Amino acid sequence: MTLLQLLNQRVKAALEKAGAPDAQPIVQPAAKPEFGDYQANGVMGAAKQLKKNPRELAQTVIDCLDLEGIASEVSIAGPGFINIRLDNAFLAKLANQALVDEKLSVSTSQPQTIVVDLSSPNLAKEMHVGHLRSTIIGDALARTLSFIGHRVIRQNHVGDWGTQFGMLTAYLIESGNTESADHALEDLEDFYRKAKVRFDEDAAFAERAREYVVKLQGGDTEVLALWKKFVDVSLSHCEAVYETLGVDLTRKDVMGESAYNEDLPRVVSELKAKGLLTEDAGAQVAFLDEFKNKEGEPAAYIVQKQDGGYLYATTDLAAVRYRAHTLKADRALYVVDARQGLHFQQMFTLAKKAEFVPSEMQLEHVAFGTMMGEDNKPFKTRSGGTVKLAELLVEAKERAFALVSEKNEDLSVEQRQVIANAVGVGAVKYADLSKHRTSDYVFNWDTMLAFEGNTAPYLQYAYTRIQSIFRKAEVEYAQASIDVSEVAEHGLALTLAQFPDAVESVAREACPHFMCAYLYQLATQFMRFYEACPVLKGEEQTQKSRLKLCQLVAETLKTGLGLLGIDVLETM
Repeated sequence: MTLLQLLNQRVKAALEKAGAPDAQPIVQPAAKPEFGDYQANGVMGAAKQLKKNPRELAQTVIDCLDLEGIASEVSIAGPGFINIRLDNAFLAKLANQALVDEKLSVSTSQPQTIVVDLSSPNLAKEMHVGHLRSTIIGDALARTLSFIGHRVIRQNHVGDWGTQFGMLTAYLIESGNTESADHALEDLEDFYRKAKVRFDEDAAFAERAREYVVKLQGGDTEVLALWKKFVDVSLSHCEAVYETLGVDLTRKDVMGESAYNEDLPRVVSELKAKGLLTEDAGAQVAFLDEFKNKEGEPAAYIVQKQDGGYLYATTDLAAVRYRAHTLKADRALYVVDARQGLHFQQMFTLAKKAEFVPSEMQLEHVAFGTMMGEDNKPFKTRSGGTVKLAELLVEAKERAFALVSEKNEDLSVEQRQVIANAVGVGAVKYADLSKHRTSDYVFNWDTMLAFEGNTAPYLQYAYTRIQSIFRKAEVEYAQASIDVSEVAEHGLALTLAQFPDAVESVAREACPHFMCAYLYQLATQFMRFYEACPVLKGEEQTQKSRLKLCQLVAETLKTGLGLLGIDVLETM
């Protein structure tokens, strides 16, 4: 149980004893530390419902509130807010418990099987900046959910099927370049661009491309062999990008569109059998009353085209059914661009109506906004082209190397390179993850690589600063315990006690920015503590206690950044 859950539980019990069993406690961190650490705001609503004086009800709640050994002070403020100040000994106890727990007191009582659908690039093309958010947000969520104790199954739903492969195959066979399938991905991209021009301008070529799609779907030996080469070259590129990003995605996590090919006819036939499809202009359509337009007409959700071909809708229905029945998922997170919102709402609705998934299974579209350039338009190269993700990461490391060299020219080139890799890639990831995922944000090198403010370099530096303290320490503190007495110690210990709540918030809301906000708050509190409470001076027991407090801060920073997929450094 987290600290916030504990306080809500105790205040809820007090409200029930005070005659307000239906009231919600609404406990949250206090806005101003001088008033306390937490504030319970549920009394006003309860008093209004019960037609009672809110301050009188608040006093009754306090009289019934059992926070012995937890709070040192409980008081009423304003019209009926209840302020709670936690006891120093209680905070010290939580800190010492976290220190001996490899998960820093984070746990779950109800483990689930959770599918995280992330990254999902289209193959036969290089990954571009548009794939960054799905990849790193999904990775952060998968890491967090695994850390809590859930069984997490990563699914990389790559675009490895369909018309683009028919076009590419037709072009390579026609031009005699089939051996080029063994070449670099840039070659395939070039061939694909030329094939697209032919497809748009030459009806006969377009027809041949469609025929190759049919052959591919039918398992033609020659076409299938070429397709496998395309996929292998593309996935090798993706793996290199994932390695640079520090993202835990491998080939075993790939479950592309092709994986569901054989199941697509069954999806359509089952929907028909359940009376959920209507033939409309030759296509098979599900008309969803849940999504009516202004004229009151139900939305048309097409699952099979007029020519018998299938769509993303069909594949996604097959995928969600697989995740429900084969993977036995309790919850599925789809980390996909916000522009696909309507598609997922409709797909989830139809999947539930068709009983492809149990009614209790959680299906969530983890939507995200767009990375913008300085001109507030989608991020592009100076020439207006798509920014390749691999090239962006190379530039991040180069910029970080220049910055590190400027600050630490005494370090060897190898040391500076290690630091630059962690700082550069970490800065790009954190700049993205620290924003609410549904927001668009402006990509700015100077801001993300700054050593001040809510950035990865600032947090990484906070960690290295603590490591520097340990190197200077002259007392043995391994067996010591934390004691909390000073105001700055109280504030830091309180923030440390809130780590499990931050993790739980990320897992519940699928929002990594909660962890970023928490880590920034922790680093800020540590700096205040460091300035107010000398760590390496004074009485020996005080030194030992404060060194242990520093140890817990370091472990929490390292763990929290690790959940975001960002490395820490011993020196910077």
